[in-house]
Amino acid sequence: MKAVEYRLPKEFDKSFIVFKEQGLYFPCPWHYHPEYEFVLVNKSSGRRMVGDHIGTFLEGDLVLMGPSLPHVWVNDQKYFEKENTETADAVVVHFLKDFLGENFFNLPESEPLKKILNLSNRGLVILGHTRYQITKIMNAMPRQNGLKRLSSLFEIFDILANSSEYELLASPSYMENTRDMYSDRFSKITEYILRNFHRDITLKEVADQANMATTTFCNFFKEHFRMTFVEYLNAIRIGHVCKLLADRDKTIISVAYECGFNNLANFNRQFKRLKDMTPKEYRKALEAEPMIA
Repeated sequence: MKAVEYRLPKEFDKSFIVFKEQGLYFPCPWHYHPEYEFVLVNKSSGRRMVGDHIGTFLEGDLVLMGPSLPHVWVNDQKYFEKENTETADAVVVHFLKDFLGENFFNLPESEPLKKILNLSNRGLVILGHTRYQITKIMNAMPRQNGLKRLSSLFEIFDILANSSEYELLASPSYMENTRDMYSDRFSKITEYILRNFHRDITLKEVADQANMATTTFCNFFKEHFRMTFVEYLNAIRIGHVCKLLADRDKTIISVAYECGFNNLANFNRQFKRLKDMTPKEYRKALEAEPMIA
């Protein structure tokens, strides 16, 4: 399943894109683009795939995705049936990193927002009162122009920058273009893990790479990743498993071993925990016809 690059036309008098996606179903295939993207589903239901994450969406679903992150929204089968009378409806906002100039996101005031946008390279599903507030603003934006429309986007930025009501979707291996928010030590840690995840890696050897005591490293890692080292390592491995499962020539067992899992019971347990489905079910979902139509 190869992702295609999508580009949307931008109006000459507008610095970013707002449009309503309406029809019997959402038509876009598995794709990516250079813009950040908010997707608010007002009507419809089905499955969404963001990076290596496969989940479900219902009315009210709100997701923010970073540049070049492959994704697709696939409506439930009933939306493709001839007798269907229900419609799909969404509001989509696209903006480039430099749409406000090269230095906007480097301003001190933008630092909290910059961190959220960096996290969006894995995709964020926005929850709770934050979702309620942003939904009201986004639904008004298609009717807005000029500074009013721009101020609405700034209002969304402010709400999101001060919220923790979100969950990450794709695994850490899909997190790209975020190194500028971390120290050289942090980059060294992540690069070492990505180069060696296919074999046994001990906590101590990674701590040594960072020139940190094991306890200090554990605290540092949890603070930056919001998960333990072992949880992160498993997420990296499962993320790579998901990529390899698209290749039908590889067996699930060989993929597990190739990605560093020496115990199949543990592999199946970790995959189920992270993806809420078995490896076999994930491979079947990848091959579902609507996902590649």
